[in-house]
Amino acid sequence: MSLLSRRIRGFRLVDLVGLGLLVLIIVGVYLAKTMAGRERAEIATIERQIKAEKTRIRLLQAEVAHLEQPGRIERLSVSYLKMEPVTASREATPDQIIDLAAKGPPKKDKAPSAVAAMVNGGDAIPGVPPPPPPETMPMRVAEAGR
Repeated sequence: MSLLSRRIRGFRLVDLVGLGLLVLIIVGVYLAKTMAGRERAEIATIERQIKAEKTRIRLLQAEVAHLEQPGRIERLSVSYLKMEPVTASREATPDQIIDLAAKGPPKKDKAPSAVAAMVNGGDAIPGVPPPPPPETMPMRVAEAGR
């Protein structure tokens, strides 16, 4: 009697091995399909996020285009900064431009930076408000004998 024709509880060993392989294949296909479904759902979620971000980018670009309109900037500069268009008397002539170019850039003030003032121990730091004066509140001492 060969190994393949041997019977176990009325079933041939070949039939049991085939049935076991069939069950393994079914479980494997089910697991693969389940994992693919999860991946598909994750991809759909990411695609929705990308679409929402693209919409947000378009909205922000439209807002930037609105905020950078020259007419709007001009109105704001006139109303808030009290600026006005340059008159012809304030424009430089070509001879004045040549003279300015020959002189070179204007000299900068030698104001110490905030970091340099801190390192050097200066009391007043440019651009940084001074600290508030210390509060003089009376301190109470706890009595230990009560």
